[in-house]
Amino acid sequence: MARLRAAGCVFAEEEADRLIGAARDEQALEAMLVRRTAGVPLEHVLGYADFAGVRLAVADGVFVPRHRTELLTATARALLHDGATVLDLCCGTGALGLVAVRGFARVRLVAADIDPAAVACARRNLAAVTAEVFEGDLFDPLPAGLRGHVDVLLANVPYVPTAEIAYLPEEFRVYERRTALDGGPDGLDVLRRVAAVAPRWLAPGGALLTEAGPDQLPAAHALLRAAGLRPATVTDEDTETSVVVGRRGR
Repeated sequence: MARLRAAGCVFAEEEADRLIGAARDEQALEAMLVRRTAGVPLEHVLGYADFAGVRLAVADGVFVPRHRTELLTATARALLHDGATVLDLCCGTGALGLVAVRGFARVRLVAADIDPAAVACARRNLAAVTAEVFEGDLFDPLPAGLRGHVDVLLANVPYVPTAEIAYLPEEFRVYERRTALDGGPDGLDVLRRVAAVAPRWLAPGGALLTEAGPDQLPAAHALLRAAGLRPATVTDEDTETSVVVGRRGR
C-alpha cells in the first residue's frame, strides 16, 4: 500500500487487495506491483475489468470500459426485447453488448472492432453468448445478411477531439490505443461514418446509441437527423454522461 500511495494511487488499499487476490505467488505480485506503480492501468495489470456486475478479460492496450458507460447499456436494455438483434460496433472487450443482452432470450449479438487485441478479448468474453465477433473497420467485416435487421446498434465510438487527447489522464492517453480515443478535430468523425450508413443496417424502428460530450450534442443530433434518424438524448447528471439515441422510422 505504501508503494501504491507513493506512486499516486488514490485507492491504494483497495488496489493492494485486488493485486494480492490476483497474484499466484509473491514473485507474480511483485511484477504486478512494478507495472502498476509505473502507471499501467490496474485493469491491464490484473488482466480483467469489472463493468456493470460483469468481469471481463482485458489485455494490454485495449480500451478499459468506463463505469459511466453503464448508462448506454441501461438505455439499450430499455429498448430491447426477446428475439432482438444487437450490433456492438467498436466493441472493445465486448462489455456493452454482453451487458445489454443479459437476461434476454433468443437475442442475436454481433460485435466488431478494428483492433485485433480487442477482438481477441471480445471473443473470449462473449464466447458463451455469440461466435459472431468480427475484426475490421466498422461495418466492413459484418455479414451482409445482417443489413436491415439490427434492432439496437451500440456504437461506443471514440469521441475525444484530437487536440484534447493530450489532456487525458496518463492511464488512457499512454496505455490505450489511440484509435479507441481519437474522434478527430471535433470528436465526431467516427460517428459521422457510422450514422451515414446506420439506417441501412437498422431494422424498422431500430435505434443507434452512442455517447457524446455536452458540447457535442447539438452537432451529434444534426448529423443523425441528416442521416434520417430521429435523435434524442438521455443524460445522467451524477456522472455527467449523455447518450444520444437515433431512431429509424417504422
